Amino acid sequence: MSAPDFSTLTPQNIVAFIGDIFERCGDAEYLGEPVTMAEHMLQGATFAERDGLDEEIIVAALLHDIGHFTSEFGTFAIDDTQDRYHEHAGAKVLERFFPRVVTDCVRYHVAAKRYLCATQPDYFDRLSPASVHSLNLQGGPMSEQEAAEFAQNPNLEKIIQVRYLDEAGKHAGMQTPDYWYFAPMVQRVVEAHCQ
Repeated sequence: MSAPDFSTLTPQNIVAFIGDIFERCGDAEYLGEPVTMAEHMLQGATFAERDGLDEEIIVAALLHDIGHFTSEFGTFAIDDTQDRYHEHAGAKVLERFFPRVVTDCVRYHVAAKRYLCATQPDYFDRLSPASVHSLNLQGGPMSEQEAAEFAQNPNLEKIIQVRYLDEAGKHAGMQTPDYWYFAPMVQRVVEAHCQ
């Protein structure tokens, strides 16, 4: 399968492009969880906004799983037997338009799960069965050396924040704003980065 062509994306159309993804693909099942893909990402952004977090973190929570839709390897399914690297696919699409803190949160939210499972043993107990399944495909908890290296990322604290928002966004029936509510914020973050 060939990689999608994202060469036509610009700072002026990236927000609408993402909105189109939410509208076309957002009702896809989220890996065996009781929410859709869009509900999952919108819940994370909603919790971040309610907690008064920076706009960059709200946007990162909103977009952290966008790679499930943009990966050349296709979307993840609960019966997968290998990883599809959605975190790298998402960051690759976003990196021209968003600051590093946003793309780091997208690129490393899977690594953050592995890191937390290695450094905070009780974190594993919070994971849903689907999240445990994907953890196993993604390499399991980090080794001591991997964790020490990961901890050097200058955006570690914010990556971890987005990871916790990722785990929080799994509530069936929770009401959230739609993508277009957050779109002006997404555009502000893009414009601040691209000016």
